[in-house]
Amino acid sequence: MPNPARLRAAALTATALLTSAALTGCGGDDSSGGGDVTDQKLSWKDCPAPSQAEGGGSTPSPLPGGATWQCATMKTPLDWDDPKGDTIKLALIRAKASGPADRRIGSLVFNFGGPGGSGVTTLPAFGQDYGTLRTRYDLVSFDPRGVGRSDPVECLDDKQLDTYFQQDSTPDDAAERGKLLANTRKFNAACDKNSGSTLPHVATTDAARDMDLMRQVLGDDRLYYFGISYGTELGGVYAHLFPKKVGRAVFDAVVDPTQDAEQSSLGQARGFQLALDNFAKDCTSKTEDCPIGDSPEDVKDRITRLLKNLDRKPIPGVFPRDLTQTAATSGIAQALYSKDFWEYLTEGLEQAYDGDGRVLMVLSDSLNGRSENGQYSNITAANVAINCADDKARYDERYVQDRLPEFRKASAVFGDYLAWSMVSCTDWAVPGAADHPDVSAPGAPPVLVIGNTGDPATPYEGAGRMVDALGKDVGVELTYRGQGHGAYDSKDKCVQNAVHAYLLDGRPPVAETVCP
Repeated sequence: MPNPARLRAAALTATALLTSAALTGCGGDDSSGGGDVTDQKLSWKDCPAPSQAEGGGSTPSPLPGGATWQCATMKTPLDWDDPKGDTIKLALIRAKASGPADRRIGSLVFNFGGPGGSGVTTLPAFGQDYGTLRTRYDLVSFDPRGVGRSDPVECLDDKQLDTYFQQDSTPDDAAERGKLLANTRKFNAACDKNSGSTLPHVATTDAARDMDLMRQVLGDDRLYYFGISYGTELGGVYAHLFPKKVGRAVFDAVVDPTQDAEQSSLGQARGFQLALDNFAKDCTSKTEDCPIGDSPEDVKDRITRLLKNLDRKPIPGVFPRDLTQTAATSGIAQALYSKDFWEYLTEGLEQAYDGDGRVLMVLSDSLNGRSENGQYSNITAANVAINCADDKARYDERYVQDRLPEFRKASAVFGDYLAWSMVSCTDWAVPGAADHPDVSAPGAPPVLVIGNTGDPATPYEGAGRMVDALGKDVGVELTYRGQGHGAYDSKDKCVQNAVHAYLLDGRPPVAETVCP
């Protein structure tokens, strides 16, 4: 789990860090234009290697057919309440449409979630998956403000983050609780010291206004949008602020817009437990023996015992670090984001039972944005900053202790961790905006809202609530009966055909369609 803040979803961003050997970066060139930022012209150039804040790595590989990725920066007001004041630069990336010019619809803007994930690194990592959409759209993504190259929030350094992620995030007594709270205060104070001028301006409403400026600078009358995970919340807030500027939009892996921070954390405890249940059933239902248990309950019982043992005595992980209870929990969570990772979870658990924690620690590092060279992206810092800017609630130690029984009932594995994650904003320097986002968008065109019944990070029920919250005749729900976080990138043909029909031809599916 990326930090002691609730997992809205590191999702595709974390997956890209684990699976892509060549992540990309965005150019450092200046946007041209002065005065009114809507008048600026973007200067697109070949992308350099990504910055460390974006995750490091090498320049993006060309797309099939030889198309290359281009990068630019866009100026945007630091404070949208003072649009003529100081500006910051947002990093953008694009791949131009592959089809005939007279068939091009516009730019399709992606946000892959987090919050805090670099769209500039994630879009190329999954670029081939969107080849059909590229026939009629330029594919565009960006580092939202506070993320990657876009005025990144900075908190702890790499060495401090290694220690931070080794801490006991599920305290059992007063001393452990005191240490967790002290570490949280240290993290938050470092964010304020290093990025104090940025922290008041990284809320989702700020990012939504940036997207409307991006729409104008890209030359589109309406915003064509594909939001995944937290990207659905960002899309919903955009639709609320600019309902008449929404073009065709898809929300996949949907954040429940009706929940406050506590409800979201509790829902994720249930969601990750459901995914773990499904993983255990899958392993023990196969014809060959499941190497980590004889029955689903046995698999889960052994995992629970492993975590308790690690709480007492960590095992060797990735040298020189040990696999702690917290790191193991993070590694298990990361593997549950995609069914493709279940085999790694099986391998990691099997090795951990024999005293080798390397695989689970690699999974944990992926979720936390740590590269093999020991450097971290800024996903953790950005994730906390954006969550705390958005969420009004500030929970103290006593409140969390009172809520622990319900969290433990929701999940024996993830309950304590997600309950204690609620203290992450308690000492934050900037007040939070609201209990939950307003996504009501009367008058907006149809928005395709896709829920996955097995989604661990954004539980399925959130899709229906997003549809209701968007308002009458706006949200169109599609259900995917699958596993993992999100639906489109599962490559299910039913889901992809529905998305293509809407984004390419303007034909949304019949409401309440079920795939497969």
